[in-house]
Amino acid sequence: MKALEERIVKDGKVFPGQVLKVDCFLNHQVDVAFLNEIGREFYRLYKDSGVNKIFTIEASGIGIACITAQYFNVPVVFAKKSLGKNIASDVYSTKVRSFTHGREYDVIVSQEFLHKEDRILIIDDFLAQGCALNGLIDLINCAGAEVVGAGIVIEKAFQQGGDIIRSKGIRVESLARISSMSDDGSITFCD
Repeated sequence: MKALEERIVKDGKVFPGQVLKVDCFLNHQVDVAFLNEIGREFYRLYKDSGVNKIFTIEASGIGIACITAQYFNVPVVFAKKSLGKNIASDVYSTKVRSFTHGREYDVIVSQEFLHKEDRILIIDDFLAQGCALNGLIDLINCAGAEVVGAGIVIEKAFQQGGDIIRSKGIRVESLARISSMSDDGSITFCD
């Protein structure tokens, strides 16, 4: 998605440790009109896949998932990083290591919201090491549901996550694939 690549170059900031900060439009302050274009593109890519649920992980993926779900006219389910008092004890659970936060989370979703007849599209903002995506896939598998694919806004293609997920036979559609980033702020995209 050319408009996304242009926005990353214009507004993204590269920090040491291969961290790309796009919080001015994607995951802290949200450009809703731009997110709408992203949701429309995910719909274009997956509209014939029989999606009946969108699945993501809190927190940054929720906004993107909600906008995307409007096009599919399906609900959004999101995995939580902690078990609150408002969640039943019947949950699917897995562990996920966060690249951004440098820690491991117990990620959960109520069994009430994932079922074996579901055809699920995973939506997330970033794909780097693949830990969050692997965790979401694990939760879907626990429910016996089907992963239709994953819609990723930005993939760091120079890291292993995309290759790991694709090697499992899962369709991954990334709207911007970065082949390299350097501490001087330069970003190169895959062809």
